[in-house]
Amino acid sequence: MSLNELINGLYADNILQIIDMRRFLHMHPEESLKEYNTAVFIEEKLLAMGYTPRRVGETGVYASLKGSLPGPVTVIRADTDALRVQDMKTVPYRSHHDGLSHCCGHDMHTASLLGLAMALKAVQAQLKGEIRLFFQQAEEVGAGAKQFIEAGLLEGAQRVIGLHADSSLKSGRVVVKPGPNNASCDAFTIRVKGLGAHVSTPHLGVDALYVGSLIVTALQGLATRLTNPVEPLIIGVGKFIAGSAYNAIADSAVLEGTTRYVDEATRARMNRHISDLAAAIAAQYGAEAQTVFADYSPALVNNAEVCAELRDLYSDMGLELLADRPVRLGADDFAEYLNLVPGAYIYVGTQGGESTSAPHHNGLFDIDEDSMILGSKLLCKYALSKHMV
Repeated sequence: MSLNELINGLYADNILQIIDMRRFLHMHPEESLKEYNTAVFIEEKLLAMGYTPRRVGETGVYASLKGSLPGPVTVIRADTDALRVQDMKTVPYRSHHDGLSHCCGHDMHTASLLGLAMALKAVQAQLKGEIRLFFQQAEEVGAGAKQFIEAGLLEGAQRVIGLHADSSLKSGRVVVKPGPNNASCDAFTIRVKGLGAHVSTPHLGVDALYVGSLIVTALQGLATRLTNPVEPLIIGVGKFIAGSAYNAIADSAVLEGTTRYVDEATRARMNRHISDLAAAIAAQYGAEAQTVFADYSPALVNNAEVCAELRDLYSDMGLELLADRPVRLGADDFAEYLNLVPGAYIYVGTQGGESTSAPHHNGLFDIDEDSMILGSKLLCKYALSKHMV
């Protein structure tokens, strides 16, 4: 029996259950660091399969499957959090929680990993080594992978694998691309301290709103004049709060934004420039500006050797297997694992027609559920290729 035939047999009786699990999760989304009911759902499913799950932080779930013989250690990860986006679909499994939805595919990822857990349990006696399953919280805010790493759950692993839905690709297309795939992500807050005064006497105050506006426009100059124009990056401000009255000079301003880079040296250099620029502009007008960065995720860089393993492994599955895609400036904290263990992030096309063509983070986002089963089988084939006795 070929490996493909074995996998198809393992999934034959579980496909409807995997779809049901995904739809339940889709109806009950929870935002980052609040995935309490999601964690309970995952734990109940794993317990029913015969696993002994444990919590990682408050809302992450970890399970391990050990084979009958010593062997390698492989980590396979899915993210579980949803987004503060209203579900605009009319399908029966639309979100039951106003203002929250699974519009990035994390319900698919979680159900795919639960499907893998079922398949692996059925052949546990024929496996060697250890397969660790990470049901990771808080990907959207870059706070989940760090908790699994700090818990020591990556120690001893030789490979780490994950997948992500991609609504820009038709179902049946799979991308396994070596090198940079996604940018880093930092969030920054710039607090400008000025001096309030009546709008008719600006010389008696220090206008924090004006200083903040200069900083916003100057930041774009950093991106266009201090970096290689062909290097992908973003310096963006998404929130600007200043002022309390129409006729008063603002005594403070707060800017919130994000930076995205592919190159880590550029990341460090440009983030320093942002802090220096804000302070210098503020000083020109007698204000003060302090910049604080929050590190959400490094750039996601797939290991070339692991990508070659995957492409060779998947070459007989009848897929449209792609080895390239444009670098995306959206981030994913799966990158934290890849910084420590060789691995790869697989992108699985989920577009099966007009109803599944909406972009990620859109209220109409949905997936072709055949792509979810395919994704689970991709994870399964890699696990079995490494761990079958």
